[in-house]
Amino acid sequence: MNTTDDIEPSNLQSGCVKWFDPAKGFGFVVSDAGGPDILLHSNVLRNFGQGSVVDGTIITMDVQQSERGLQAVQIFSLTPPDSLAAVPMMRDMEDISVEDILAQPITPARVKWFDKGKGFGFANIFGDSADVFVHIEVLRRCGLSDLQAGEAIGLRLIDGKRGRIAVDVVSWEAVSK
Repeated sequence: MNTTDDIEPSNLQSGCVKWFDPAKGFGFVVSDAGGPDILLHSNVLRNFGQGSVVDGTIITMDVQQSERGLQAVQIFSLTPPDSLAAVPMMRDMEDISVEDILAQPITPARVKWFDKGKGFGFANIFGDSADVFVHIEVLRRCGLSDLQAGEAIGLRLIDGKRGRIAVDVVSWEAVSK
């Protein structure tokens, strides 16, 4: 157990997420300044408003040295490795431009279920029980690697051939601002 005596003053660092496993509750960041990997705990990520982060995400964070090594204590920004400008993977999204996606309002939603192994899941818009399809490729483009049942998120939606589809997923904090 760390005490405040074990922790040195914090400092701002940026780096790249090496890996993050939501099931384990942690991952590591490679600092742009070099040195040892930085522990990224799921609680710090949740305090930023996200439940997961995809490998390769650029992160700006406050880092502290503990007796076990460097660890992130606060996140200031996350930039996914691929932006919305990436070519959409799903057929329903082929004719949609980045401008069309960004023109859609962000709608508050809650994750119904998401299976990373299957590569998809569903969410519900607040006040509406109809399912919204969420594909893993959309998550990855948005800097997320997984979603947890019950997690609050924001969605930009389109009407696809088989129903409503999420084309952008943002953290709850982005919706509540």
